Amino acid sequence: MRNYLILVFCVLMFSCNNDTNDHGHEHEDEGIAALSYTLYSEKTEIFVEFNPLIAGSTTKFAAHFTVLGENFTPLTEGTVTVSLIVNGKGIKQSVNTPSSPGIYRLTLQLKNSGTGDLIFDIQTKNFTDRQVIKNVTVYPDEKTAIDNQKQESPGSSDISYLKEQAWKVEFANAPVVKQSFNNMIKTSGQILSAPGDEMIITSKAGGIVRFAPKISAIGSMVNKGTTLFIITGGDLSEDNLDVTIDQAKSKYEKAKADYERSGELVKDKIVSEREYQQDKVAYENARSAYNMISKGYSSGGQNIAAPMNGYIRNIMISEGQFVQAGVPLATISKNSRLILQANVSQKYYDKLPSVSSANFRTSDSDKFISTEMNGGKLISYGKSASTGSPFIPITFEINSIDGIIPGSVAEVFLKSDEIQNALVIPVTALIEEQGSFYVFVQTAGESFQKREVKIGAADGIQVQVLSGLSEGERVVTKGAYQIKLSMASGTLPAHGHEH
Repeated sequence: MRNYLILVFCVLMFSCNNDTNDHGHEHEDEGIAALSYTLYSEKTEIFVEFNPLIAGSTTKFAAHFTVLGENFTPLTEGTVTVSLIVNGKGIKQSVNTPSSPGIYRLTLQLKNSGTGDLIFDIQTKNFTDRQVIKNVTVYPDEKTAIDNQKQESPGSSDISYLKEQAWKVEFANAPVVKQSFNNMIKTSGQILSAPGDEMIITSKAGGIVRFAPKISAIGSMVNKGTTLFIITGGDLSEDNLDVTIDQAKSKYEKAKADYERSGELVKDKIVSEREYQQDKVAYENARSAYNMISKGYSSGGQNIAAPMNGYIRNIMISEGQFVQAGVPLATISKNSRLILQANVSQKYYDKLPSVSSANFRTSDSDKFISTEMNGGKLISYGKSASTGSPFIPITFEINSIDGIIPGSVAEVFLKSDEIQNALVIPVTALIEEQGSFYVFVQTAGESFQKREVKIGAADGIQVQVLSGLSEGERVVTKGAYQIKLSMASGTLPAHGHEH
């Protein structure tokens, strides 16, 4: 039985060793523990692993370069140069292409011992960058390196998630920052048209409505002067526009003839000045009436044109419908400015004077928009509840945004009084489990910890952290779910690193 247990133990040890080799990390060489560094700039992240530097030996560097952005991606092209400067003297090596996406293999032939800077320069067609590891020691021999190495091991709660895994999914992280923040009032609201940004088209006469050939569906763009509707008399026996136009024209022409005739006769005193003035007034009235009713009229009917550039927001009638003069036909909106009107509970009334801006998103969007970043401004807030509503309105004017139209319902976070020195992270970093919130903290290039956090105010974009994080730590903002799955499986990808 004892021999059987020893055999099982050996098999397990052999299996574990094979798993480690499959992963590809050759981090230990005759008792020397490998070093690893993770550095960030505004453009890149570098995660580099190498054995302690020993004078007279060749050191290999497995450098993982990630391009930062909305999604973190591997560096796939460009030249990377590694330099070591000790006591004012330097050595360097450049590599023009990665051995695999994101991974550059570099080597340095070390000469003298001492302490210096290890520098990585990145040169691509789109950007240049530099990452520096300060105070790197070059040991005189291997024994000194072993005697001075720090015995560090990852914590029991650390989760391994390789760069190759992160590069295959939407992944990003962000630092925990300390900044001024705001208490928030979460509520709902609506997007409305700004005053002067919208105009209602009305019928200028009674008749049957015909749609102009160029008019299409709601949302269509129109230019000022474009004919949208035509009002005709059709076969109506009463209130027939065409008949009314003809009658007005006949009356105008008769009044004009009478006026011109009186003008000749008054010269010879055949008609009195009083009769002449009466004919003149009748002519001018008939002319004004005819010009008014015939404006925009053609043989097909009276044309109703767009009064401004914009889009058709609403059509209020159907083709073939009879309308009276003054009946609304359609609404035209420029959509250059919009109104965000939020409805606030009365219990927050005393906080409304401190509100200066808001974050909002419409019901069909996942992205929050800041009124500050959009060029918006606070217009006013109500001094009492709205008629028939227990809520107090607060109104912002904002610039037009693609995809957001008047009438849209919005989720709104109103920024209230300021919180000084708040720890803040993106809302997307949070994972909720059974009422508690967690984040994944990147503790090293490929090591993460699941950390419970207590949160405070949130504005839809960022959230205040009350406990669980420290300033400068980096939290995963995209890809946390994939790390969670990796943690559950407890396995590493078979290909591992190419070191």
